Amino acid sequence: MSRIQWVAGVPVQIDEPAAGAARDTVLMLHGWPDTSALWDGTVAALATHHRCLRFTWPGFGADDPPGAHTLANLVALLHQVVQEVAGGPVTLLAHDWGCVFGYHFAQRHPALVTRVIGVDIGDAASAAHRSELTLKAKLMVLAYQGWLALAWRTGGALGDRMARRCAAVLRVPTPAAKIRAQMGYPYWITWTGTQGSYRALRPFDPVVPMLFIYGARKPFMFHSEAWAQALAQRPGNRVLALRCGHWVMVDKAAEFEAAVRDWLDAPKVNACASSGRPSGCAPEP
Repeated sequence: MSRIQWVAGVPVQIDEPAAGAARDTVLMLHGWPDTSALWDGTVAALATHHRCLRFTWPGFGADDPPGAHTLANLVALLHQVVQEVAGGPVTLLAHDWGCVFGYHFAQRHPALVTRVIGVDIGDAASAAHRSELTLKAKLMVLAYQGWLALAWRTGGALGDRMARRCAAVLRVPTPAAKIRAQMGYPYWITWTGTQGSYRALRPFDPVVPMLFIYGARKPFMFHSEAWAQALAQRPGNRVLALRCGHWVMVDKAAEFEAAVRDWLDAPKVNACASSGRPSGCAPEP
């Protein structure tokens, strides 16, 4: 069954099993330059047993007015969605900027997140991650993010063409006609520090079980090897590399969906102690 519930002017799509209680609630968060439609296949695979929630970030919708949305406002929206629609703690399933905002939400509101599924973004921008990036990789990051920030600032038809050109170079699976310059405001905020900046962001060190799935066929990674290794050693966690690019749920849909289903349906592990270390974890009864 599928329905829409509006929260703060944002339509939240709810898909849940037609019969019987859902095992848990999975809140899906997309990134650039996508919308909630990114998760169509994932929802089809999960909604037989899990309640699935998703929405399009403000500014990413076709009819949304151009403008930048602060980190505080986006986290507040997440909080409202979890409280009003989920009605309790959720499993976060996030990709790209959805990881950035979702991880920050999990750090600010740990009682509202029971598990995390991160797709292709780990401890990006941490000291460990920066140390692993080559000079070429750093220049590539500067080039595409700076270009998208400039496209957002330019706006209009020219800005849209700039954003679509970048998407083509990056081999983005989203249809070009659906990509707009206004989706690039996170890059503008990142590089200019406007709208409150993203200085409050910290590398994500989950204190709940986490499944991390990433594409291994990219010019560079969005996580450090040390972070992935430490994550994999904790009870209840899993790190999975698939032979694809950044849009794992599209490029390797069957493998991705199977991995997510299997991990969600495995016996749960309680959240770690406040230190986030394995000694604080124990199987649920």
